[in-house]
Amino acid sequence: MEINEALEKFTVQLEANGRSQHTISQYRRHISLFSHWMATNAHSEDLSKISHEDIAAFFSSNTAKRRPDGRPKKPTSVNALRTSIRCFFEYLHESGIIAEDPTRLTRRAICSPPPPHSLSDDEVQRLMEVLKESEGFEARRDHVLFRTMLGTGIRLGSAVALNIEDIDFENGVLWIHETKGKRPEKVFINTGDRLYIRNFIDARTHGPLFTNLDGRRLSQRHVQRRFTQWLQKTGITRKASCHSLRHSFAVRLYQRTHDLFLVQQALRHRSITSTVVYSRVDDKRLREAIEA
Repeated sequence: MEINEALEKFTVQLEANGRSQHTISQYRRHISLFSHWMATNAHSEDLSKISHEDIAAFFSSNTAKRRPDGRPKKPTSVNALRTSIRCFFEYLHESGIIAEDPTRLTRRAICSPPPPHSLSDDEVQRLMEVLKESEGFEARRDHVLFRTMLGTGIRLGSAVALNIEDIDFENGVLWIHETKGKRPEKVFINTGDRLYIRNFIDARTHGPLFTNLDGRRLSQRHVQRRFTQWLQKTGITRKASCHSLRHSFAVRLYQRTHDLFLVQQALRHRSITSTVVYSRVDDKRLREAIEA
């Protein structure tokens, strides 16, 4: 069996395991990169003939270490590539397609995750003020949407998938059905944000919470474009995305509580290692502790 045929089987298994389309797309992209490198460098794509030397040669190559423009990849990006290739061959070994796992010697590089691209308190305040002062349905909708994301930490995909029926106003709960890992989850929402949502939906009782002027559900791409436009109006020129609101929520929650496990629960991270990055942005506490 060759790599491309095995990749289709691997994709089916990932879907059966409930992995997100984003994760599956990344695995496919990484494994296709490895397959292309093998073919280009006259290596056999017969899975039974791939050795740990082939794997090492791939990760030592510019294909694995550099971007298409020639610039070096971030260590975290190469680690993600290592994880994809390892998971692929572990699946092949455990399913009996290959006798030995050629990635058994492959290890992730030791590196710190990059700091989260969150907005500062001042930037958040400026953004909310510009949104609040702007007129029209779209401005009002965007204000409620971004305020909800900032106040709950939910991802953009979860936010645009919300229906009015998913909101429990009495108990202050959002029921999230579109999540990473496809696990329905309960998210708490504060009194102020509930009031903004209630005023926004007015007399509507069902259907998508956030819609365009025609009443259709918003797409993630459209919201991201709108977010970029609002940043420009606010005068924020540095790189940021809607996901920055999730990071901002996590940073602010950690700064208020200094409780990583609480932040982990709020972000619905499976592992605390995904949450540790938010403790590294609070240099003020470290300085105060040293000066004490």
